[in-house]
Amino acid sequence: MRILSGIQPTGSIHIGNYLGAIKQWIDFQEKNECIFFIADLHSLTIPYKPEELQKNIFEAAIAHLAVGIDPQKSVFFVQSHIKEHTELCWLLNTVCPVGELQRMTQYKEKAKQFKGNVNTGLLVYPVLQAADILLYKTQGVPVGKDQVQHIELARTIARKFNQKFGKVFPEPKALLPKLGAKIMALNNPKQKMSKSLGPQSYVSLFEDSKEIKKKVMSAVTDTGKVIKYDPKRKPGVSNLLTIYSLFSNKSIKELEKKFKDKGYAQLKKSLTQLLIDSLDPFRRKRKELLTREVFVKETLKLSAKRAQPIASSTISETRAKMGLV
Repeated sequence: MRILSGIQPTGSIHIGNYLGAIKQWIDFQEKNECIFFIADLHSLTIPYKPEELQKNIFEAAIAHLAVGIDPQKSVFFVQSHIKEHTELCWLLNTVCPVGELQRMTQYKEKAKQFKGNVNTGLLVYPVLQAADILLYKTQGVPVGKDQVQHIELARTIARKFNQKFGKVFPEPKALLPKLGAKIMALNNPKQKMSKSLGPQSYVSLFEDSKEIKKKVMSAVTDTGKVIKYDPKRKPGVSNLLTIYSLFSNKSIKELEKKFKDKGYAQLKKSLTQLLIDSLDPFRRKRKELLTREVFVKETLKLSAKRAQPIASSTISETRAKMGLV
């Protein structure tokens, strides 16, 4: 299966990003044809500082290589280095209904969040995302629950294009993790883990042990002392159990049994140590890669060369179908 996914270069990556998407990438690259990219074009739709963009792209590349993206097994590049992404986006804009874009949940949320910067790019963001996917005739896209609507739009656009101009694009499927598709904030377990909720809401993949302990031990739990997985009645402890399960590869039932009658404090102490031990290899690998700037940039450059023929072929086929010969 050909699988594709991208991530924006918007600062530190937290465990929610890792468990909801990146961990899947690492698993998929073992048996599939994987294409991963840093979505720098998408990051332009919200306020940013141009002088910091290249630094953020470089740090995003290092972060993903540090946690396990293997350039020998996957194609890993910077989105803007392949010009066909933007060309296909324009071509697909001509078949995408405006109404579909205006009902996108993330557009509505971002429009409220950045009231002074509701640009056209924010509206057509899902079309560029569809172009990213369809450009490589992707079959599967690993995403969190909040992105499923965008994958459905990509399927709709592919279907409309194929019906109007002839078969070019397969309809991609969203690949959701069985557990961990939506990791909740430590300080507000009723909301998705996000940097916008403040530093106490998340644990960075490269956080030091002191900060990990501080954040986990102060995580919001629930009334009562029974450690039971029940997202509706016990969102706090359920979130901690989910994180614990995914990092330890133990089932929720095993953990409920392990911490039966031990209380929230013991669960938090054990989770703290688990995270410290699990994230330590990531910290050490990142430290090494920070000293190998040339290697990182050359890796991205070589991967872009591997992606280019696929992108060029799809664009040629698309242009021909649309009469742009």
